[in-house]
Amino acid sequence: MTTATAAPLPNSPRLDSPPPHSHQPDSPPPHKHRPDKPEMTKPRRNPPTLLSDPYPTLARMRQSAPVSVLHSDGGLRLWIIPRYADVRAALSDHRFAQDVRRAQALADSRVEGVNLGAEITHMLSSDPPDHTRLRRVVQAAFSRKRVQAMRPMVERITLELLDELDPAAARHTTRTTTTTATATATATATATVDLIRDFAFPLPILVVCELLGLPPQDRNLYREWSTAIVTQEGDHTAFQQAVHEMGSYVLAIADQRIRRNDRPADLLTDLLAARERGELTDDEIVGMVALLLIGGHETTVNLLGTSCLALLRNPDQTAWLRADPTRMPMAVEEFLRYDSPICMATTRFTTQPVDIGGVEIPQDEFVLLSLGAANRDPARFQDPDRLVLNRQDTGHLAFGGGIHRCLGALLGKLETEIALTALLARFPEMTLACQEHDLRWRNTMMLRGLETLPLTLNR
Repeated sequence: MTTATAAPLPNSPRLDSPPPHSHQPDSPPPHKHRPDKPEMTKPRRNPPTLLSDPYPTLARMRQSAPVSVLHSDGGLRLWIIPRYADVRAALSDHRFAQDVRRAQALADSRVEGVNLGAEITHMLSSDPPDHTRLRRVVQAAFSRKRVQAMRPMVERITLELLDELDPAAARHTTRTTTTTATATATATATATVDLIRDFAFPLPILVVCELLGLPPQDRNLYREWSTAIVTQEGDHTAFQQAVHEMGSYVLAIADQRIRRNDRPADLLTDLLAARERGELTDDEIVGMVALLLIGGHETTVNLLGTSCLALLRNPDQTAWLRADPTRMPMAVEEFLRYDSPICMATTRFTTQPVDIGGVEIPQDEFVLLSLGAANRDPARFQDPDRLVLNRQDTGHLAFGGGIHRCLGALLGKLETEIALTALLARFPEMTLACQEHDLRWRNTMMLRGLETLPLTLNR
């Protein structure tokens, strides 16, 4: 599921900072103003509670003002837009640019040491005409027809991973005997697994490996690079090393294919053909592979983990889904809305002043669109903080919008539908194998996902 994951946030925005300009929804809209010198507070890291549950803070932001001005740990000013209507409009507004090279130059003129990921060039960090050219090269691979053709492959990988969980259950099989007059022996197979490590991560990464033609045995290496790129903060050494190693790795595979005249039917072959036609540079090939590799698994990993946790928290919704597994496509749409795998879309900047609900964002300012806040907006969704798998008020923004709308949306939904359906069918009972407050979340406000999800599976 290729989404806004390959360009990091400028360090960690302090979402617990009070909005400097706010008004109550029932009060008259404020006059346009330019808070060029907002109040500064001492930078501090996000508290763990904000990572585990950002929604109360996002709700306060959404209720208090159409725009909040916050600061990254590096001191960069960020304007956050939290309301559904405003976020939806901004996603398609050409005045919010995403060219990461221009953005990096702008950041460098403001503060020192902020890294926006300008070392990676791809369509998500580009504006037209570069964006149009880059997206055209790969968009056919994610058409509805091509994605549906991947269904057997996704089903095969899913079942193979579930089969690997079964022997673990067998090793923990226990026998219990009833004490009734007609005593019978019954076997109950249980296993404690980390759903992220053992299922949610390998599934999408193996799919992306087949799609791109990359060696699946290196999947842990891909995960290390991905983590360094999307969660970088402060010291950028790990980020830069990951970018360098990934680039060398991809180009080495490309050179090997050329020497051997090896052209399998995969996306990397398509990218190399585009380079031969003069449509892509080496840096753009590396950037495209990085975007597809990272975006193609990060968001699906997060979605699978948060969806399973949501089902554990809502047994009534789990029962409704188990009663008719064909409801899964509808359920996935609600999982995407309820706990969006991308909480903040990638950083944009204004190319001219933009009015948002009576607040003017000046030119050359950095803007974050909060998809997580928009998808919990009560002005758009009824009872938004409740999981309703048969929700009728659809229209979430989990995949973004406009020209940068998630290219892999169909593939991500297919993977999630197949994975959750098979998981629920294989293991009728799942329970959390730790206290919920002990769960660890990804250390980034861009992504919304669990580091681990220990489960006890019962067959």
